[in-house]
Amino acid sequence: MPSGPNGSSRSAEAFQEGAGLLRIAAGAGWSTAQWMVNTTVHTGSRVVRGIAAGESPVKIVTDLGAELRSAAESALGPPPAPPPPATEHHSSAAELRARGAELLRRSADVHFVEDMHPAYERILGELTPDEARILRFLAKEGPQPTVDVRTNRPLGIGSELIEAGLSMIGRQAGTRNLSRTNAYLNNLFRLGLVWFSREEVEPSRYQVVEVQPEVQAAMAKAGRAPKTVRRSIHLTPFGEDFCHTCLPLDD
Repeated sequence: MPSGPNGSSRSAEAFQEGAGLLRIAAGAGWSTAQWMVNTTVHTGSRVVRGIAAGESPVKIVTDLGAELRSAAESALGPPPAPPPPATEHHSSAAELRARGAELLRRSADVHFVEDMHPAYERILGELTPDEARILRFLAKEGPQPTVDVRTNRPLGIGSELIEAGLSMIGRQAGTRNLSRTNAYLNNLFRLGLVWFSREEVEPSRYQVVEVQPEVQAAMAKAGRAPKTVRRSIHLTPFGEDFCHTCLPLDD
């Protein structure tokens, strides 16, 4: 009996699956040669028996696919099990309290000496070389001027920020990637090493910053009578201790 379109599709899929298993077995090495010979003989006999019994081609090929899968697993072994999902340990409230109690116990121990903050090692792993240069520069030279460029509107109403945090820090620190300076500073802020202040440093220091090309470009973009807002960037006390502990500042 002729098979319909769906039957032909299933027949083709089963045949391709069986052929694929044979190719996998052949690629597994010389130890599978006997398996291939036995399987080929069995497959031919199965086809002859099915035709003689009047079975449809779809059923014959479908059964062959199942038999080939079973034979391949017997010869090659079952497919490897997927790796177990990674599990993360989340401390319970009791465990966290126990750790907190241990910290308090150490703080009361007059013989306990803490050489450095335990976060410093992790922080070093989250810094780029350019960020280390910026930290050393701030530790040696102190707070640095930064400017924001805004459009100028009466009473500041509707004033638009054009560029924020423009400075000479990257250039003066000798960073290799000047365009990433603000990204570096944001990461240092995230780590608690620097803070952005609204306070000004010495007014004359801003004159040098305001003539830098990137500041001039932002002022041109701001249009007529642009406004600059003077700010500064500092090391936090945590950042100062980190620099003196982890960075060479004498060279």
